[in-house]
Amino acid sequence: MLSDASRLLILPDGSKRSIISLLDTADIAQRSGRTRKEIDILSLEHGIVPERYIRNMDALSIKDQIRLLQSRVCIVGLGGLGGTVIETLARIGVGAMTVVDGDTFDESNLNRQALSSEHNLSQTKTAAALEKVLTINSSILIQDYTETMDMENATRLLENADIAVDCLDNIHTRFVLEKAAKSAGIPMISAAVAGFSGQITAIFPEDKGLELIYGPEKSRSADRGAETALGNLAFTVSLVASLECTEIVRILLEKKSDLRNRLLIVDLKEHTFEQIRLV
Repeated sequence: MLSDASRLLILPDGSKRSIISLLDTADIAQRSGRTRKEIDILSLEHGIVPERYIRNMDALSIKDQIRLLQSRVCIVGLGGLGGTVIETLARIGVGAMTVVDGDTFDESNLNRQALSSEHNLSQTKTAAALEKVLTINSSILIQDYTETMDMENATRLLENADIAVDCLDNIHTRFVLEKAAKSAGIPMISAAVAGFSGQITAIFPEDKGLELIYGPEKSRSADRGAETALGNLAFTVSLVASLECTEIVRILLEKKSDLRNRLLIVDLKEHTFEQIRLV
């Protein structure tokens, strides 16, 4: 069925690829009793690229695309960073996502939160995430939890995840997520935005992690970052979320993380990127 449904596509550089369309993928999934994601993976294993991923080639290999489709990412916080991260991962083809947020949208979110609109104010952010992902990539499996992560539910929410993604707006829950990720033996990508500036780091289970940025958890006096004073701008959010996604994909594909034990600081007023070694 895959062979019959595939066709040859000539790319702008003159190279050729065997591809399969979204409609044919859905038809074969229905006829075979398999999920669309399973058909996407089977197609790739036979050298047939689902057309939705053709522009991922050759920056990613077929093996890379299969790996992404077989991965699960847990995103905690579905505001500015989280909304853009979810959409980007859905488009690149991360096959399963767990999304966590106990909040609903309000008008102050409209300036930078990709999942918010004038038509879904008061909707839960998890419901909006589910709707958005399924309109972009219906092959993806998504579990949504409308709850705030804490020490009691963190282990459950991270179950089966390959990587945890911190898109939170408070430092306390960031430490909760880090502790749960370390307990689960998985890496965590942490990011924050304030005004024209943002930061991102990768934390592995063996690393000291957040305490090297914020100090020991017990000695902290503030629970909110600089965004409370400097605001959140859409272009800073988009850039930092893209950097998070870059690191997520690199780690899922077992590439070396350049941000492990390092803090990347972006300043869009000065157009600077700096890395600080965390020791």
